[in-house]
Amino acid sequence: MITYDLRGKAALVTGGASGIGLATATLLARSGCDVAINFLAGDTRGPDAVARLQGETNARILPAPGNVADAADAARMVDQAVADLGRLDYLVNNAGTPGTPTAIAPHEFDRLTEELWETVLAVNLRGVFRCAKAAGPALRAAGGAMVNIASIAGINSAGSSMAYGATKAGVISLTKNLARGLAPEVRVNAVAPGAVDSTWMIEWTPEQRRASIEGALLKRRCTPEDLAEVIVFLLAGAAMVTGQTVVVDGGLTT
Repeated sequence: MITYDLRGKAALVTGGASGIGLATATLLARSGCDVAINFLAGDTRGPDAVARLQGETNARILPAPGNVADAADAARMVDQAVADLGRLDYLVNNAGTPGTPTAIAPHEFDRLTEELWETVLAVNLRGVFRCAKAAGPALRAAGGAMVNIASIAGINSAGSSMAYGATKAGVISLTKNLARGLAPEVRVNAVAPGAVDSTWMIEWTPEQRRASIEGALLKRRCTPEDLAEVIVFLLAGAAMVTGQTVVVDGGLTT
C-alpha cells in the first residue's frame, strides 16, 4: 500500500472507530499525519481505536467524540478537533448509517418510514454539510482537501434502501458544489464504495454476498483498506482533481 510523508499535517475522520473510517485514520497516521478520530459518545470502539493507533504510530491521535446528526454537536466537535490539532489539512466525511438493519427493496414502500428518512438524511447528508461548513475556514487556511464518502447506491445501485441511495446521490451533488464553493484553496472529492467487507450495520444474505463477488470484474469484495488507499490519494495527492466522485467497487457496476 502506498504511503505518503504527511508529517506536520492534521486530519479529522468522522465515523473513524471502525470500517473505512478506521482504515483511513490508520493509513493517515502511518504516514505521519496527526489524526482526530470522531465517534459517537459511548461507542467504546472509539477510545479503543485511538489507544491502538497511539501505540502503533508516532503521530498524535486524538479522540473527537460527537454526533454529526446534531447541528450544534457537529460544529462543536469540528471546532474542538481543529483546536486540539492546531490546524486542519484534511477532512474525511465518513460517518454514515443505512438506517435499517436489513435491506429494503425499492418496491417495499411500506417499510420506508419517516423516522428512517430523517435518520439517514441527518447523518449521511446534513452531517456532511455541517462538518464541511465548520471545517471550511481551517481547511482554507491550510490549503487542504476533503473527501466525502458516497456509495454506488447514489449512482446506479439500489443499495440498502432508496432513502440511503438518495442521501448518497445528495453527497455526490454536494461534493461538486463544495468543490465550487471552497475553490481554489480546498479540493473536495468523493469516493463511492461498492460492496465492502466491514463491520457495517446492514445484514446481507450469503446469496447477496456471493452475487457481489461474482458480479465484480475483480471477483472479490472491497476491503476498508482498498477504500483508504484511494481516500488518502485524493487527500494527499491528486493535486488537480476536485469535484469528482471515484467509484471503488472492483468493477461491480461496470
